[in-house]
This record gives sequence, structure tokens and C-alpha cells, in this order.
Amino acid sequence: MELIRGAHNLRPRHRGTVATIGNFDGLHLGHQAVLGQLAEKAAELGLPTTVISFEPLPREYFLGDKAPPRLQRFRDKFLALRRFSVDRLLCLRFDRRLAEQEASAFVEDLLAERLGVKYLVVGDDFRFGRKRSGDFQLLRELGQRHGFHVARMHSFQVDGARVSSTRIREALAAGDMDTAQKLLGRPYRLNGRVAHGDKRGRTIGFPTANLRMGPRPLAVRGVYAVEVFGLNGDPVRGVANVGTRPTVGGLENRLEVHLFDVDADLYGRVLHVDLLARIREEQRFESLDALKAQIARDAQQARQFFGT
Repeated sequence: MELIRGAHNLRPRHRGTVATIGNFDGLHLGHQAVLGQLAEKAAELGLPTTVISFEPLPREYFLGDKAPPRLQRFRDKFLALRRFSVDRLLCLRFDRRLAEQEASAFVEDLLAERLGVKYLVVGDDFRFGRKRSGDFQLLRELGQRHGFHVARMHSFQVDGARVSSTRIREALAAGDMDTAQKLLGRPYRLNGRVAHGDKRGRTIGFPTANLRMGPRPLAVRGVYAVEVFGLNGDPVRGVANVGTRPTVGGLENRLEVHLFDVDADLYGRVLHVDLLARIREEQRFESLDALKAQIARDAQQARQFFGT
């Protein structure tokens, strides 16, 4: 899949495509339905597929620190889109210029002129342009003017309610990993490269693979039973803590994974960690001995979850 960072990097060879626009945060079942329709039309027309997304997400631009946490970091979204056979990801920088661009100008400049879109798929709640003035009706009118068809995907429902990133965040916040998995169509996953940590885990008998999660707020926090991919003989089961490690005065987000029955040098390896069940919330302990005792209980509970 080709990553195109910014409309200024579009070239004549990128003209002629079927496209969709959105945040695609989490790539849940509703997003997957959009991508499925996109792929079908691309095969019919013999054209490549283009997903148009934004960085930062529009809500992050407008709300700043008050924006809800992402379900995926940008790199994770990129990796997930590759699995759905997307040909191109066009990432537009969401800044003041884009936020204030009129809806009609966005369509005419980007979709018609630069991309030469022949078919566009959007969700039923899609809004765009300055003050969110653009909607499906405007897209359809402009599409007729510029020679492309616009299709609207209706809400994808599970258990009688619309699948959305908001609903998934609520499930994750409540520790309801089963509902999150149902809405995503797969377990909730975090990805990262194993980095050197402070090695405290080894001193208390629970060595961990440390994955730095970056500065943005996470949609999950706590201790989880996990399955880890990216190792020989995967999946490997384990227990993981997601958060800032308050007992040792941590400040940055980390995913610390203790793998069951594994003793290997994992530094530099990219791991894919599926969070299957939340065992407890992250908490601060008064001593490393108290932390060690709790980790032992967590590990035992995770093994019981897996039936081992």
C-alpha cells in the first residue's frame, strides 16, 4: 500500500481512483463494510482504491487535550488498512487551512482535479468542509457536476445499535473486551517495538517486554490477559499492564507484557498484542513487594482465563 502524505505529493499517476473519506479510527465492522464496497467497485471499474484520512484527527484539532482517545495510532491504522487490500492511503494534514476550506472547494480541488475520483463511498453521517457544511446531498450534486458517483453506506448495526468508534471506546473503558471485539470484528490490538525498559520486572521475577505507546491518551488502561503475535510459534499467551506505571513514578504510556513460559531476547522485535480480558484497573502500590504479589495474582488469573 502506498502512503501519500499531503495533497501536494499527489502526482498525475494518482488520478483515476475509487475513494472513501473518514477518520477510520479502529477500523471496526462499519469501516470494513465501506472498504468492502470500495474494493468491489474498484474491481468492477479496474481502478485502484484510495482511503483519504487526516492527521491529526479533526476532533483533535478542534478539541485539543479534551478530544477522546484514539483507538489506533496512525501507524496501526496504516498496518490495518494494508490487510484490507487498500492501494493508497492519502493522509491530509488537518490544519487551519483545511478546517476553513469550503466544502465545494474541497471536492473540486482534491476529489475532482487532483484525484480524478470516479466513485466515492462515504458513511451515512459524513460531514465535511468549513463548519461541517458539506453533506451527502452536496457531495452527490458536486459528483454529478464533476463526473463521479457518490454512494452512501448505511449504519452497520450490531445488537440493534450502530457500530461506532465511540461505542467501542465506551466498551473498552468499561473493560468489556467481548463487546469491543464484537464491534471490531477482531480482538482489540496494540502494536509496538520492544524497547529497553528499567528492567524492574526481572528483579521481581516477572520480566516484561516493554512497548512505548507514545504521548497521546490511550483508549485502554489496566491489566489484561493477552495473546501476542510476532514470535515463533505465536500466539504466545501472557499478562500485560497498559498505562503509566504509577507505582514506580512512570509518566509515559507503556505496554508491559509478561509472556508465559518464554525466555528470549525480544529487543527490537515488533509485537502485536491482543487484549482479550481485563483483569483489573491500573493502580499504585506502596512497595515493590506489594506490586510483585499482585502481579503473581494477575498472572494466575490470566492463566485461568486461558484454562492453563
